[in-house]
Amino acid sequence: MAAFKDELQALTQLREAQRGKWDNINPEHAARLRLQNRFQTGLDIARYTAKIMREDMAAYDADNAKYTQSLGCWHGFIGQQKLISIKKHFGETKGRYLYLSGWMVAALRSEFGPLPDQSMHEKTSVPSLIEELYTFLRQADAWELNHLFRELEEARKAGDSAKADELVAKIDNFETHVVPIIADIDAGFGNAEATYLLSKKMIEAGACCIQIENQVSDEKQCGHQAGKVTVPHEDFIAKINAVRYAFLELGVEDGVIVARTDSLGAGLTQKIAVTNEPGDLGDQYNSYLDGDEIEKAEDINNGDVVIKQNGKLVKVKRLASGLYEFKPGTGEDRVVLDCITSLQNGADLLWIETEKPHVGQIAGMVNRIREVCPDAKLVYNNSPSFNWTLNFRQQVFDAWEQEGRDLSAYDRADLMNAKYDDTELAALADEWTRNFQRDGAREAGIFHHLITLPTYHTAALSTDNLAKGYFGEEGMLAYVAGVQRREIREGIATVKHQDMAGSNIGDDHKEFFHGEAALKAGGKDNTMNQFG
Repeated sequence: MAAFKDELQALTQLREAQRGKWDNINPEHAARLRLQNRFQTGLDIARYTAKIMREDMAAYDADNAKYTQSLGCWHGFIGQQKLISIKKHFGETKGRYLYLSGWMVAALRSEFGPLPDQSMHEKTSVPSLIEELYTFLRQADAWELNHLFRELEEARKAGDSAKADELVAKIDNFETHVVPIIADIDAGFGNAEATYLLSKKMIEAGACCIQIENQVSDEKQCGHQAGKVTVPHEDFIAKINAVRYAFLELGVEDGVIVARTDSLGAGLTQKIAVTNEPGDLGDQYNSYLDGDEIEKAEDINNGDVVIKQNGKLVKVKRLASGLYEFKPGTGEDRVVLDCITSLQNGADLLWIETEKPHVGQIAGMVNRIREVCPDAKLVYNNSPSFNWTLNFRQQVFDAWEQEGRDLSAYDRADLMNAKYDDTELAALADEWTRNFQRDGAREAGIFHHLITLPTYHTAALSTDNLAKGYFGEEGMLAYVAGVQRREIREGIATVKHQDMAGSNIGDDHKEFFHGEAALKAGGKDNTMNQFG
């Protein structure tokens, strides 16, 4: 970002060159507007954030303690408040991203109403949400810089040059709220051409990172539900190619592709892979298909499909839906093959969808992948679909059982019971949960940890608490004590909701445009003044 004084000098010279026609334009005001609008287009954002993400990936390769994190957002305001909170509590946004979940778009943003995670929502709602998120993040820049410029004006009026210099330095070193968004494109919403077209829309809206999964687009299921169907590698590679071409066409050479495999929980495929010779990629995919060995033509019935598998003729198992079954217990092997194939064909990061948060399970697969692709890195879904409390209590139970400890006080199947909340086992399970991201980054190659649906749950929980009190005995105190007073005490900027929505920015713009005739909202009668 250009220095304030440089922008001011350039705009002063530009005004003077107009020979009086621009005398109504204040170069300082114009400089403020420029600095408050650093990014002109979504492509500016995509190129900027892609570079950040590549730098973070390199930093993780050098030191696996430098993993990154994000939270899922379904509205621009939610994303904005997350970044404002991150800057407030940690002083910088380094290593903190946003995640755009297809699940939340389906559940909360579709014109059809709430939908399951099956790619039935409008595909255009995905780039629209990316654009909305960045609109709110850019507004957060304008909001914070506007406060700094107002303070600068007050310091100048007071003749406090030291304070003024300090504020100019803050303006010049301002850190934007604009961060990378990892954007979920599901299974591509159609064929490779559809994937390419939607990728372009997402990138033009600002996406530097697109996550795509190897499920069949028209059979798409949530990663933590049954009935998932995968595609042969050649189909998935075509979609990876489509995303890369979209990045390259739009000049985002650093664009990041996350290849997600659902094979661990997917027992079905829609197609038998094309294979030309034993051991090729198609043959490897087909080797996992379940079936019965046949010896003669009479063993083949009407509609049966026969393939050559490991040198033998096999009648593959096909369901009434026309889908083919994989052999039980082959999920991890298929995951490893998926991941290696994706990395060797243009993907940058991996996503392995698992059924539980278990560092040992993830590390077991990643170590196998790294035997072929040493720099393999994961984006991992710290999913609310997991019962984290139960999972980690059971992991501690199992570890203690292996150590031979007395577990007679615990019922493994009932460890979620509140009666265990104050036990030694529960305390250790919470400690393991606290360290899960650090352990996963160190032991399992997890570069990026995300929670897909946190704000879906926090919105429901906070609304339930407010409704219980407000419509109950607490009445207005439920809002005052449970919301507003906490905002004041904890320094939450939204307590001044007019300011957060841009009222002060609007007042300053009125002064820019109208001069002394400006009719401003922020006078002595504005109730926002009650909050200091």
